[in-house]
Amino acid sequence: MRRIILSTESGADLPGDLEEQYEVQVVPMHIVMDGKDYLDGSLPVQDIYDYYKRTKKIPSTTSTNAHEYQEFFAAIRENFPDCIIIHIGYTSKASSSFQNAVIAAEEFEDIFLIDALNVTGGLAAIVLYAADLLEKEPDIEPERLVEKIEGIVPKSRLAFIPGSLEFLKAGGRVSNTASLIGTLLKVKPCIELKDGKLMSTKKYRGKMSRATEKLLRDHFNEFNLDKEQLYFIYSIGLDERIKQRMEEVAKENGFQNIRWIQAGGMISTHSGPGGFGVAGLEQ
Repeated sequence: MRRIILSTESGADLPGDLEEQYEVQVVPMHIVMDGKDYLDGSLPVQDIYDYYKRTKKIPSTTSTNAHEYQEFFAAIRENFPDCIIIHIGYTSKASSSFQNAVIAAEEFEDIFLIDALNVTGGLAAIVLYAADLLEKEPDIEPERLVEKIEGIVPKSRLAFIPGSLEFLKAGGRVSNTASLIGTLLKVKPCIELKDGKLMSTKKYRGKMSRATEKLLRDHFNEFNLDKEQLYFIYSIGLDERIKQRMEEVAKENGFQNIRWIQAGGMISTHSGPGGFGVAGLEQ
């Protein structure tokens, strides 16, 4: 039986220990600051926030290009000869990265491409579902595994509250007026993935501690999430007391296996410091 190798992008924010455990291959996306291109993951996220404090500008982000994907897929084949690659990609609705993977894959055989229509913890949840299934059923046919992954894609739910409206404003995510009103009224927008697109949905008033708890309870009420695994996403600067309270609320609702995921460069450039998110798979 030929070995199946899973791959994804750095925008999945897959924790390093799980990446190593499941041998998931991760291709970096890009962050550009002061005209210099950095591979996502090659610089501390704090550098992004320091850059913004210094310049009042946020870095731009760019996708993995087709040539990089060709080299990435070739390296996987070199390290795992005769393998079958299943690539689970960052949503095509927010980046050209997946389309570039499609272009690169034309040069190879036995590569399956899946558009996860999700980012950060929502994408990680799908990748880890696939990795866990592959570990439990190492002889599963690749077509069957792809079918199961594609079946779980619509069930991955992600919602988060950015840590900084000012950061969103700088990134053009909200208008100056909306940002000003939000600051004055202490309104915090909830960003969710809808059909692969990042969309502002609900709005929460009050401090971050109150908003995050309301977000979490709303998420649990709206979606029947698998209680075997829950993912919390945070960006640097989130109050430790909020983290503790989020775990308490999750456990009150029957979730025991909670995994914290730090937002990497791609998400941090849009969410700002101190953001919080939740991701999981619907049953």
